[in-house]
Amino acid sequence: MADYDPHRYPDLDPRVEAFVTEIIGRVADKWTMIVLEALAEHGELRFSRLRAECGGISQKMLTQTVRQMERDGLLVRTVHPVIPPRVEYRLTDLGGSLAEAFCGVWVWAARNLGRIEASRAAFDARAAA
Repeated sequence: MADYDPHRYPDLDPRVEAFVTEIIGRVADKWTMIVLEALAEHGELRFSRLRAECGGISQKMLTQTVRQMERDGLLVRTVHPVIPPRVEYRLTDLGGSLAEAFCGVWVWAARNLGRIEASRAAFDARAAA
């Protein structure tokens, strides 16, 4: 809430606002959303398969993304003690609930794609005129 006013919302903990802002910024980034989607769709994935499912992500960016997601409790990283080591990732219940919440965005996008495309085309036509 950019217009947070402690007098209007006296019971709202300002730490909650800061936390929501931080979490939205983190989970709404492109790669976190894609990792969430891949793990929600496929369950547990090895690093190399997860990277393939995330099309175009660098190894470094995937490593940073899954580490942050693990820190936030969104996924679990399991290292199997074999040679070579096998590392797998899966969503936690918390990560699964976040994936479900973002599923609504996909449904909204599918329902409104035509309207947005029409609006963009009309805007572009007016701008070009």
